[in-house]
Amino acid sequence: MNVYGLAMALLGREFIAVPDDRKGQIVFKWPDISIRRFTKAIVNADEMALFVNTGQVVQTLGPGRHQIDANELPGLGALIDRVSGGNAYRAELYFVGTREYPGFRFGGRMDDVQDPRSGLIVTLRVFGDYALRVIDPARLITNLTSTVDVADNDRIASWVSDQLLKVMRAHVTTQIVRNGWPILGLMAYSADIEQAALAAGNQQLDAYGIELTRMGNFDINLKPEDEQQLKQLAKDTSYSQLAGGFQQYAAGEMALGAGQGMAKGGGATDGAFLAAGFGIGGALGAQQAAAMQQQQAPPPAPAPAPAQPAPAAAGAAGAACAACQAPNPAGAKFCMSCGQQMAPAVRHCTECGGELPSGARFCATCGTRVES
Repeated sequence: MNVYGLAMALLGREFIAVPDDRKGQIVFKWPDISIRRFTKAIVNADEMALFVNTGQVVQTLGPGRHQIDANELPGLGALIDRVSGGNAYRAELYFVGTREYPGFRFGGRMDDVQDPRSGLIVTLRVFGDYALRVIDPARLITNLTSTVDVADNDRIASWVSDQLLKVMRAHVTTQIVRNGWPILGLMAYSADIEQAALAAGNQQLDAYGIELTRMGNFDINLKPEDEQQLKQLAKDTSYSQLAGGFQQYAAGEMALGAGQGMAKGGGATDGAFLAAGFGIGGALGAQQAAAMQQQQAPPPAPAPAPAQPAPAAAGAAGAACAACQAPNPAGAKFCMSCGQQMAPAVRHCTECGGELPSGARFCATCGTRVES
């Protein structure tokens, strides 16, 4: 007899129940396989008790206080211990909690998937926690824990976590590909992913009498290098659309890089050479390269002043002949070329500006004396 049974027997009565320090366990196995007849089994409101013999559940007890006696529990009739003279039953007794058990962690690598937007292959990871409860204690004992002493919940939770990750690899990645969900925006579909994971997980766990009730702190993410690559590609795509095309965006990036390099002391024409030489600049690249060259080129030398005509010798030139247009010296009365009489020079009054005829001594307009 174990210490629990011995203590109860010394008090003149014997009770079988889950000790207070073990009530957090999903499965608790009573340590003594010889159970005295007429012992009282106390099953709490969130528990079920099961008698197991040779791997088969022969009797179940619901919440309440039960007397261990074949007259009350017919399934115990085949378990009578003959060695004890019929005063004990030889069986394994398990208490299984039926309440919800929260706070179990899971996570790990899901799968390599292709991002529908960019076409890149990235590695998805998932992390979170979940809550579970036992819906069929008999299936849990016979199909999962067997007849070993489950000292804590780690064994059950570890196996459930593996199954949950397994179904997420199969079902969640299928949803991403089928629905075309963008990898960088997966958390917008977290409710759909959670429902799909719960449905698929419960289908997988049904044979073991376990049900996933909810999930919390649910997060699907990428490896850091994959996330950085997708974000850079999304930036390039957006900027290309704003610039009118990838060539224009690439040219702008090159020109910006060249400008930053020149600001730090780099060559003046390197950026322009790259933009034009690789043919990715287009009109924008050519304009930016030309502008940079113009800003960096030395100012042009000043143009030479136009040559001034040498001044003519005083009195060397006179009026041109009206007949032959030949030049004649000042004061010539006849053309040296054709002999035609030269037209007399017209004079004007110094006072009023009126025209003076040849030989006039006074102005006909204002009467001012004309100096010879």
